[in-house]
Amino acid sequence: MRPNIVFIMADDHAAHAVGAYGSKINETPHIDRIAAGGALLENCFCTNSLCAPSRATILTGTYNHVNGVQTLSTEFDNRQLVFPELLRRAGYQTALVGKWHLGHGPEHDPRGFDYWEVVPGQGRYRDPVFIGMDGTEQVRPGYCTNIITDLAVDWLDQRDQQRPFCLLVHHKAPHRNWEPDDKHRDMYVDDVAVPGSFDDDHSGHAAAARAARMRVDRDLTANDIKEMLPPHLDPDEAALWTYQRYIKDYLRCVASVDDNVGRLLDYLDEHGLTDDTIVVYTSDQGFFLGDHGWYDKRFMYEESLRMPFLIRYPAEIPAGSTTGALAMNVEFAQTFLDYAGVPADGRMQGRSLRPLLRGEAVDDWRQSVYYRYWEHDDDEHHVWAHYGVRTHDHKLVYYYADGLGLPGTSATAQEPEWELFDLRADPWEMRSVYDDPAYARIRTALTDELARVQRECGDTPWQPQAAVTG
Repeated sequence: MRPNIVFIMADDHAAHAVGAYGSKINETPHIDRIAAGGALLENCFCTNSLCAPSRATILTGTYNHVNGVQTLSTEFDNRQLVFPELLRRAGYQTALVGKWHLGHGPEHDPRGFDYWEVVPGQGRYRDPVFIGMDGTEQVRPGYCTNIITDLAVDWLDQRDQQRPFCLLVHHKAPHRNWEPDDKHRDMYVDDVAVPGSFDDDHSGHAAAARAARMRVDRDLTANDIKEMLPPHLDPDEAALWTYQRYIKDYLRCVASVDDNVGRLLDYLDEHGLTDDTIVVYTSDQGFFLGDHGWYDKRFMYEESLRMPFLIRYPAEIPAGSTTGALAMNVEFAQTFLDYAGVPADGRMQGRSLRPLLRGEAVDDWRQSVYYRYWEHDDDEHHVWAHYGVRTHDHKLVYYYADGLGLPGTSATAQEPEWELFDLRADPWEMRSVYDDPAYARIRTALTDELARVQRECGDTPWQPQAAVTG
């Protein structure tokens, strides 16, 4: 019998704000139920830490230079084959509710689903607008996280019980600007712990880190914080005050997501579906929770690059298991297809995680992950374009700092720079050792590996087109 699939994806939920990943600042008991009954990937990473590019990668199983969604301003061409369409052709019922964020219109709307209802763009937390399959829009009263789960449950109630299903539940939360629901708005009376790298001045990083505009103490808006900064605070006090307002609302939104994950898990239990259903919880990328003094994502630093990925399938995955293998979101599509017994499309560039999740040793599994951020120096965050490679122990990053004329990028280029981090000695990535002679051999090996993985996935290394203008 082919398994059902419930794929739950949050937006901007950092792995270090998940209990099963050892969070020191919150608890997620329902999300943790998935790991307790299945497996947790300790090293899962995104190919591009932006909402739309990551979603395109997950759906198509391809890198962004292949699927064409490189920035937030490059919409998805829905003529591309996506894994739900392959499942549908194989007899699955398919549905998507919640956030799409890949464009709207005949060329961009979801494809491959028997049913979909999505929020336009980022959507809103309260009384959100939803777009239906017929293109009509309606306001649904209530809180977005609850409504998305309501729609998912309603569809499950109406499905054909004689056929397997694939249900994608894509939450808006905990995306900016972090509006908690009434149930959780008074959580976290006590202050939340500040990350150890909160006061990072980026003196150990490339200039790109200092150019970014994502600092908790400087760049969050009144709309984000929802209060005016009290007078007479010194700069350190103001930074800590702002952090508390940011992180508490973020975690309150996560709490609502966790409750609604529990609702779906309870539904599966109550309807006798648990044993035959694959349940996955993930996020479209990581997020900075005051780490390095930042909010948001985009950079290849660990907090942004790393994704949570928890999966439960009692028929095959050992309960409470983990794997430290390097995995990427480009793997997800082929993993789902493998479990369903459906051949992957030849265009897909990942590998099925299934043998790893069974606890098997895979001798030729990837030993590095490739990352590329294309949205160079955008108007708000000002993060420079870069690519790099991460192994188990080290990370090499190249800021080529050129928008290449892509939509949403700056026409101004900057001088390229490199970073190299020793992830064992410096897990918080506080000091690049790129210029340290002691790392010359490692630097050469990683440079070669970067070139190799770019060739392997068919990406084109950056080449200077003109003099730097920044």
